[in-house]
Amino acid sequence: MRAGSARTRSIDIISDGVADISVKNIKRRLWLPPRAHGEEQPERSVSFLELFYDLVYVVVIATLAGNLAHDITWRATADFAVLFGLIWLAWVNGTVYHDLHSRGDVRSRTFIFVQMMLIVLLAVYQGDHDEDFSGFAIVYAVLLGLFSWQWFTVRQQDPPELRSGATLYVTLLLATVVVIVVTIFLPYDAQTIIWAGVTAFWVIAFFLMSRRTERTRGDVQIVTESLVERVGLFTIIVLGEVVVGVVEGLTEVTRSAEAVASGLIALVIGFGLWWNYFDLTGRREPRNSVSGVPIWLIGQLPLTMSIAAAGASMLSLIEHASDSHTPVATAWLLAGAVSVSLLSLAVLMRTLEIYDRLRPVYHYTSFFMAAMSGGVLLIAVWRPAPLVFALLLVAALSAVWWFAMIRWLVTSDNDQPFKL
Repeated sequence: MRAGSARTRSIDIISDGVADISVKNIKRRLWLPPRAHGEEQPERSVSFLELFYDLVYVVVIATLAGNLAHDITWRATADFAVLFGLIWLAWVNGTVYHDLHSRGDVRSRTFIFVQMMLIVLLAVYQGDHDEDFSGFAIVYAVLLGLFSWQWFTVRQQDPPELRSGATLYVTLLLATVVVIVVTIFLPYDAQTIIWAGVTAFWVIAFFLMSRRTERTRGDVQIVTESLVERVGLFTIIVLGEVVVGVVEGLTEVTRSAEAVASGLIALVIGFGLWWNYFDLTGRREPRNSVSGVPIWLIGQLPLTMSIAAAGASMLSLIEHASDSHTPVATAWLLAGAVSVSLLSLAVLMRTLEIYDRLRPVYHYTSFFMAAMSGGVLLIAVWRPAPLVFALLLVAALSAVWWFAMIRWLVTSDNDQPFKL
């Protein structure tokens, strides 16, 4: 009897287990709906999946910067800016969605991996366009369509009072998909002009929707610690293009003393950008207001774009290391990139939550940054030899950091704006 009872219990347990392994139960446990608005997790940490996701953007941006590095012209620079803007919009959509609404379940992982496949295709088609971005447009439209569906599923989870904002966002995304699809059939020049308009439209839309949210909810989208960290990681990605550009330059040229010295000093420009960004604005949350969050987010676009452009200029700078003057296109690309970076940092500092508390540091440093960004452009007008050119840019970035450090030493008490 005991043996029979044990066998009966075993069969019951197995039967219960089999009954529990159903499509409905698997979906309930592993294929979860996204978190609704208002269910944010402000103190969540960045997952390994998000790091993997960002790694794909390394390839996309490297391809984009590589195209510019081998063809520094006004047209190529414009194409770079347009495509970078679209890629940044894709990254923002994927990053913010995962940060605010993902649960880390099988459903979330599946959608992220599908996004990664499409992003890889973006790298392929934007790297081999030959004045035809139709392939890029097709893939980008599919990617935006996927984002639209994901944000629509969030709307389905939202309480009624919050659905209007999600409805507006999904509608704008779908309208953008239609515009991108139309550009598939347009000539090269028309494509890039319309795509530039798409990026500009979304920059304005981010700001206006944040104001609308503030009026209806009394606040704006919560910026979590993990989102701030993701923004910093994206900055690291574009800073990597400075390293790639120096390595490529020193690989392709005869490694003379001038070339090696120019390359290493050019690398210090990347160090200077890192130093100023992470000591002054990186890893700091913006004010939770319309003058903080949207401007902080939008300001990341010109900052990261300019850093990637600086990386693209390194190859030419090293190739012409022995010239008496830096080539005109290279000088303006590199100096312009550093100038835009400084202006972007000056704006970003004023959006930070700690700005008022550390006003004696940030207020004057932002003005000094703006003045130095103009001085950097004068270096482009002068166009000294590449080694001198790079040294002067390093000096400008160093001056900004030391100005901020001295202001902190003179005016602050125990608060430390520098997270070294």
